[in-house]
Amino acid sequence: MSALTRADIEAAEHATLSPRASFSDATRGRVSPVEPDLYRTEFQRDRDRIIHSKAFRRLMHKTQVFLSPEGDHYRTRLTHTLEVSQIARSVARSLRLNEDLTEAIALGHDLGHTPFGHVGEDALTACYAEIRDSYPGVPDAYHHNIQSVRVIERLEYEGKGLNLTWEVREGVAHHTGSVEPATLEGGIVRLADRIAYVNHDIDDAIRGGVLDQADLPPGPVAVLGASHGARIRTMVRDTIATSDDADAIGMSSAVWDAMMELRQFLFEKVYLSPRAKEEEPKSFGVVKALFGHYLVHPDLLPDEFAPGAPEELVQRVTDYVAGMTDRFAVGAYDDFFVPSSWRL
Repeated sequence: MSALTRADIEAAEHATLSPRASFSDATRGRVSPVEPDLYRTEFQRDRDRIIHSKAFRRLMHKTQVFLSPEGDHYRTRLTHTLEVSQIARSVARSLRLNEDLTEAIALGHDLGHTPFGHVGEDALTACYAEIRDSYPGVPDAYHHNIQSVRVIERLEYEGKGLNLTWEVREGVAHHTGSVEPATLEGGIVRLADRIAYVNHDIDDAIRGGVLDQADLPPGPVAVLGASHGARIRTMVRDTIATSDDADAIGMSSAVWDAMMELRQFLFEKVYLSPRAKEEEPKSFGVVKALFGHYLVHPDLLPDEFAPGAPEELVQRVTDYVAGMTDRFAVGAYDDFFVPSSWRL
């Protein structure tokens, strides 16, 4: 019995996938062409490159919602990514779309997230506002999807980038924001991201004592289900049924509205709750302080982040600070701002 080759897999895609799928042998390609692999398709290679990247490994030490939670079962940015991947793959398989492309986009979608979750993003945005008059061309805000693409294209592999296919880069870029992804596989990840975080943030909030199951609004519970598993099952099944033979990936209005009501509930009761917010000012200050310190002292940046020209300074400081894990950022802050005699 002979081994399954890339050509075999590509032929199987054409035989089994929907005509709406993105086919591996029809990719728009990479910035730098490479020799085809004997056994893996182009999208499978992209998935593997992401998993072996340093940025992917750092996700295990980046906050999802709760900062420094007490307990081993709270989500991190890595476990969130894996849950998005699982949900997205299930949908892609049922719709006969390209599961390998879907998985690659899902695994890479949050590579540009800052330490301390969205607090880190807010801190960098605040830094930009403060320096905009002195540094022309500074972005209006920090966007983790844009930084994820930069990680893929410019920062990984000692500055050479991962050289991923256009379809993966495009899906990562548009998994959030106002522009819909160009592929249905990217559309799956965009929706799976929402399905994952709405459900696992409820789970973590209940575990953390911020919520009780009885606190959940009755309307969405009646539509989606009373348990974590039931809600995900309802959303996934509805996404598959609604998207089957459709031009885009979506949900029925009833399920979508219920999910968005739960999301709004989370903002009011969890994301802005004292339990979730109590450490945020400290984390916000850590990121702001580090950004400002490296901006004034660029000689302290590692060689691989050293700006080649003055106009690169803000971006290179952003690259370094955004790539930090929570604990690395705290350690760097201690080194710069806390006297050694005061440290535990």
